[in-house]
Amino acid sequence: MSKLIIVVEKKKDWGPYYPSKEVMTFKEYINLPMTKENERCQVINLCRDYRYQGQGYYCSLFAEAVDHKIIPSLRAINDLSKRSFYSLDIKDLNKKLDNTLLDRKSADRNVFLMPIYFGSTQYEELSELARKFFELFPFPALQVKFVKEKNWSIESLKYLSLDDLEAEEQDRFAEGLDRFSSKVWRKPRAKKSYRFSMAILQNPEEKFAPSDAPALKQLIKTGKTLGVEVDLITKNDYARLSEYDSLFIRETTSLNHHTYMFSKKAESEGLVVMDDPTSILRCTNKVYLHKMLEFNDIDRPKTLLLEKSIADLPQYVEKELGYPCVLKIPDGSFSVGVHKVKNAEELLEKSGELFKKSAFVLAQEYLYTEFDWRIGVLNEKPLYACKYFMSRGHWQIYNHQKTRTESGTFETLPLHQVPKKVLKTAVKAANLIGDGLYGVDLKEVNGRVAVIEVNDNPNIDRGVEDAYLGEDLYTKIMEEFIRRMELRGQ
Repeated sequence: MSKLIIVVEKKKDWGPYYPSKEVMTFKEYINLPMTKENERCQVINLCRDYRYQGQGYYCSLFAEAVDHKIIPSLRAINDLSKRSFYSLDIKDLNKKLDNTLLDRKSADRNVFLMPIYFGSTQYEELSELARKFFELFPFPALQVKFVKEKNWSIESLKYLSLDDLEAEEQDRFAEGLDRFSSKVWRKPRAKKSYRFSMAILQNPEEKFAPSDAPALKQLIKTGKTLGVEVDLITKNDYARLSEYDSLFIRETTSLNHHTYMFSKKAESEGLVVMDDPTSILRCTNKVYLHKMLEFNDIDRPKTLLLEKSIADLPQYVEKELGYPCVLKIPDGSFSVGVHKVKNAEELLEKSGELFKKSAFVLAQEYLYTEFDWRIGVLNEKPLYACKYFMSRGHWQIYNHQKTRTESGTFETLPLHQVPKKVLKTAVKAANLIGDGLYGVDLKEVNGRVAVIEVNDNPNIDRGVEDAYLGEDLYTKIMEEFIRRMELRGQ
């Protein structure tokens, strides 16, 4: 893990806070000798002035020159000066601010100031908004000024320095810093020295998470055995990514989602990351997958790309595919947004629903099988093999039509028991995406092997995908991360 350094302009700026050995002045920091002990550092720049050629500016400049990870970065300092960044489209901004002001006494109810300390705010209803500002402008302390004419809008953003803060604000700053990096306040525990560190992004509340709690626990255990310290993080830990050597995303990915932002930031910071941004971009949209498989002559269910403008849509689908057929929204997952339609009426009804969400809808020929193959592929080689059986009395693995979502059973097999054509097709499809970790879903019908989709974020659940390999599955995954981290370090 990275060492933490807090830089202040004057020692008295830290006077209201608990003494910490991590705190040093700007002069002490820029004269810090570069040794192996401090070459991997996370720096919090609390200088009073970030303006061009001020001490705060040079603090961040020096940090980036010696490859320290610093908040705020030079890019963040530059971005904050661009007013074009202030015209952010914030959903429900008017409602959120009006509700917040109901409990706030103010002489001017058309102006609202929101201080943000390390992504945290005192206004609970605006907490998500505060985190969004921190992700876009990662400064230790920010103040957002909202003004209301007909609707609320952002008038300005400015950074706050320690000497700007009153007593109550100092407490909130300390609380925000505490949440951001508790290293400042707690005595480091004696622990084993690890070669590398890994962050696993997960959402404990996610219903269909790619890995369950026992699997995550096993990843942590395996990592420690192999010299990798593993931390579970959530979407609130965006600003801490640079502390790690690698990121393993174990939360369902989407382009318009924090998982993609995490992946992009991790890649830009030089971390080894799975899923990488390119894999997420390519896998999460079924339109892309359809065209990729078609272009590379890989068998898949016959697929039509539907638009609202197609004349006599039911007749067109019946002629090209026949009924029943399957309708899919481009970015659905876990069978969500997938419908089987048996006639023209159902086609019009379901496609109408899906067109409200997407400009394109995919229609595919219906291929019923008792199970789908799932082949896990890592670094262009097969890793594991499962049969996912359809939910009882249903045509899909997941049945969302009941009050409680049901799923079918599974069977995990050694790779040598998988038909060669299935393995070969799966690896070929996955390798078109990249060299990361993928789950390829295929159907086998009368000697035909058709690719249904390639998942950038495949399931790794305890007792399912690891049912044959056991702990070796986690070892293989962790060893691949280590191999890549070693290459990055050369």
